[in-house]
Amino acid sequence: MEETDDIRSLAAATQQLDPMDRKILAVLVEDATVSYAELGKRVGLSAPAAHERVKRLKKSGAIRRMAALIDPSAVGKGLLAFIHVDTSGWGKTPALMAIAECPEVEEVHSVAGDACMLLKVRAASTRALEGLLARLYDTPGVKATRSYVVLSTYLERPPQPGVTPSWPVPKAARPAEIV
Repeated sequence: MEETDDIRSLAAATQQLDPMDRKILAVLVEDATVSYAELGKRVGLSAPAAHERVKRLKKSGAIRRMAALIDPSAVGKGLLAFIHVDTSGWGKTPALMAIAECPEVEEVHSVAGDACMLLKVRAASTRALEGLLARLYDTPGVKATRSYVVLSTYLERPPQPGVTPSWPVPKAARPAEIV
């Protein structure tokens, strides 16, 4: 299992990004197969300069790897679900983490709140999801699950390089106006 929550390395990678790095990442998120010549053209750099930037982004860890995003229905996994897993004691046990061996399991998160773990899974059918749930219940320490089957997806994307510069302050958080 690869840890993805190393705060120091993520903070270091974020601090090193300049606006050009973010432009390059935005192009690569949309199409990682673009040539360095095309990448450079899209962001206003020469092909060699674009290549050097991408190498630096890989070395810094800002680009962890290049991967193909496949259509779930093309591989027979049209059912998307999120599963909250409640355990007796600490949830991240080797027995529970072994669920990651199932190709239906896309993500495993340790979470705060009313569950210990959150799983993102894609299955071929409700029967396949039921089989995955049965395996979870056979895992020592698993007390209960809550499953949320997705009916429609309006937005699903990989991490984006952009950052929202400021968020509006909710009215309830603003100081009261004096009349």
